[in-house]
Amino acid sequence: MGSVGLPQFNVFGEYYNTIDGKLSSTQETRHGINPATGKPNAEVPVSTEQDVDAAVNAAKKAFKTWSKVPYAERQKALRDFADAIEKNVDDFAKLLTQEQGKPLMFAKAEASSAVTWIRTLSGFEVPEEIIEEDDTKKIIVRHTPLGVAVGIVPWNFPIQLACGKICPSVVTGNPIIIKPSPFTPYCDLKLGELAQQFFPPGVVQVLSGDDRLGPWLTAHPGPDKISFTGSTFTGKKVMESASKTLKRVTLELGGKDPTIVCPDVDIPTVAQKVATLAFLNSGQICLAIKRIYVHEDIYEPFLKAMVEFTKTLKVADGMEEGTFLGPVQNSMQYEKVKGFFSDIEKSGQTVAVGGVNEDKPGYFITPTLIDRPKEDSKLVTEEPFGPIVPVMTWKDEQEVIDRANATRMGLGASVWASNLDTANRIAMSLEAGSVWVNTHLELDPRAPFGGHKESGVGFEWSAAGLKAYCNSQTLYLKKKA
Repeated sequence: MGSVGLPQFNVFGEYYNTIDGKLSSTQETRHGINPATGKPNAEVPVSTEQDVDAAVNAAKKAFKTWSKVPYAERQKALRDFADAIEKNVDDFAKLLTQEQGKPLMFAKAEASSAVTWIRTLSGFEVPEEIIEEDDTKKIIVRHTPLGVAVGIVPWNFPIQLACGKICPSVVTGNPIIIKPSPFTPYCDLKLGELAQQFFPPGVVQVLSGDDRLGPWLTAHPGPDKISFTGSTFTGKKVMESASKTLKRVTLELGGKDPTIVCPDVDIPTVAQKVATLAFLNSGQICLAIKRIYVHEDIYEPFLKAMVEFTKTLKVADGMEEGTFLGPVQNSMQYEKVKGFFSDIEKSGQTVAVGGVNEDKPGYFITPTLIDRPKEDSKLVTEEPFGPIVPVMTWKDEQEVIDRANATRMGLGASVWASNLDTANRIAMSLEAGSVWVNTHLELDPRAPFGGHKESGVGFEWSAAGLKAYCNSQTLYLKKKA
């Protein structure tokens, strides 16, 4: 491991780990792939177990002082960090498109959203609560920082999700080590580099690595908390590993999000919105619409309207103007999504629009709607995490609620209806952490975010989400007689 000084910040250029306030290189390096072109991006570090030890030790040392820094000072440091990200939003967006593939306009929206999340979350506090007080005693509940946190960030929203972990951890007094996905390490490494201007050494660190890095961090005895966003399969492994030392865990995992379309909707308007929210980020959103249930009375015109709108969505390199769908992010995910197409072909299901796009370099898939697949088909029961969505009919309200809830997942759901009493009634019967009426995916950092069932454990964001980075301590204090 070699260290270098902190040069003037530049989003583009060389990429380092940040350990104990210094930029750190490694003997072994690797690179990500631009998913739109298949060409390699710059080299990044491959962290060793020694790097993990060094980062954990630095974080534990930093905890002793950072946890005692006045809350208002921690808030200010985060606000200054947000201001610095905002000044570099355009460059972060270009780098994000280059490494993740999403269209530039959505990349800029993500970087800007991260700024909003930091500013909002850093504004919350976790005050002491007085349970009882009389002449002889006082019972207080206070929320004390846990210790060292680890934030494991996925490849679909690397900037926003990293910042959504950094802020609540740091503002409540906990140093954090961010581990970006090996597929998208670049923006997170630069966030770590930028953070060194605003936080003491060891408070915000970022380690890049391969598939060994996550298990090293979750099994390490030093960290006290793991915040993981990713697949349910990997989330279970994280929880198993963390259980060996009883680390606290927050898991935001996969979804199989249903949307229910009632017969009284304005078909052209709602069809366009539903298709947009299903294909945003090329379907690579845990909360994206993944099952569409349309009332049988309007099914044919609604499907036709979605098909016609879907045909207008431009699939191209995210740097091209007007692109709505960039590529699937990586070859592994690309092959997984193609597997769903193979299953559809074998089972003779009807493709209403779309298909695999293999006539250009990169991992491109045309947005695809499947017309009335069987309820037990792979596409209806499993999460493709790509731009391929089943569309099905329903007739009876209770039946469609049961079908929507018939999944091990429970992350998001939505209902669309002109009659708001109907929409609200159905919404309150859906088993998911976030449920919307006449929209989908509209998140607010002031509200808790998490999943039911196998879509997660605990929740993030909001004032309550900050408490997930704290121990609850009850003090039974005596007063003088």
